[in-house]
Amino acid sequence: MIDYKKLGLVNTREMFKRAINGGYAIPAFNFNNMEQLQAIIKAAATKKSPVILQVSKGARQYANQTLLRYMAEGAVEYAKELGCNHPEIALHLDHGDTFETCKSCIDMGFSSVMIDGSALPYEENVALTKKVVDYAHQFDVTVEGELGVLAGVEDEVSHAESHYTKPEEVIDFATRTGCDSLAISIGTSHGAYKFTPEQCTRDPKTGRLVPPPLAFDVLDAVMEKLPGFPIVLHGSSSVPQEEVDTINKYGGKLPNAVGIPEEQLRKAAKSAVCKINIDSDSRLAMTAAVRKVFAEKPGEFDPRKYLGPARDNMQKLYEHKIVDVLGSENKLANLD
Repeated sequence: MIDYKKLGLVNTREMFKRAINGGYAIPAFNFNNMEQLQAIIKAAATKKSPVILQVSKGARQYANQTLLRYMAEGAVEYAKELGCNHPEIALHLDHGDTFETCKSCIDMGFSSVMIDGSALPYEENVALTKKVVDYAHQFDVTVEGELGVLAGVEDEVSHAESHYTKPEEVIDFATRTGCDSLAISIGTSHGAYKFTPEQCTRDPKTGRLVPPPLAFDVLDAVMEKLPGFPIVLHGSSSVPQEEVDTINKYGGKLPNAVGIPEEQLRKAAKSAVCKINIDSDSRLAMTAAVRKVFAEKPGEFDPRKYLGPARDNMQKLYEHKIVDVLGSENKLANLD
């Protein structure tokens, strides 16, 4: 058993409480490699923002659980080296699908885990989530559950259709499971293709797809049932068109990629939504920068020469999300 506190990590309990009271959301950025991690920590440390490092089951297999443990510990020390003396960094399992996966992450130093039983029958979801909570809380690890199903594809998580969270179920679910936060479905979706063209309208001036609005009525109903309870939005990348355009310009093929408008995320961040997950945007920023280097310098083969610009582009994206979308800048408990 590795104690996450000895790695310098924190769980999400206090950062969520402050976020709800302060009307902002904590960035939850997925990462798979060193460059993504460097960019996340540089952005969070520079902007003095709490941050959640998210690792999916697939990313954990890709990176190796032992390396992840030391990368997380190194991230804390790197933030301090950058001048952030009291960083608040959580290491979170995104979309854990079994008790065994969650337990393994807790045992290896994760400070927070998500158990996603949303595709199961309701009672099975309750039972599985409670089992994870009972184990995690022994070690002061926080647990995120999920009600409702998000469409789209993210690693092993794939659903063709979304199903909105039923507000009438949330009190029973939160009470019986004891989960610390709840991911809900209000129209966000995984991946870079969050909506089909048929679900969207087109801007007559630009010709770009305009996605349907999020179901804020569902969010309002959930908040009415669970006042002050931490709510999470998955699938909340905005799919920046400038990154998509760069990818397509330099040989990529991402037709009709569309995400969640940032103004809707800003609105959500001012509510009980205190954690907003972003993954596809950083993938797009990384890929756009790499494609640009390969196109402009076809003889380049030093990974530092294309991963360095990719890292810088991701840092720029992360800082934008922290400052302009989520409002988590200068929200550390101790800014000294």
